[in-house]
Amino acid sequence: MGAIIFLFSYFGNWLDENYPNSHNVFVKILTLVGVALAFYNLNRQLKDINKSS
Repeated sequence: MGAIIFLFSYFGNWLDENYPNSHNVFVKILTLVGVALAFYNLNRQLKDINKSS
């Protein structure tokens, strides 16, 4: 979960450095996408664990 969020925020930071803007939009958007993807992955894994129990 942490690795997904870190990679998305790192890529967003890289985009902001290479394509500068005044509000750091890329890091904000990609961090939120990373958090959403991490929670989706966690939810999917928990459903699989509960289904097998």
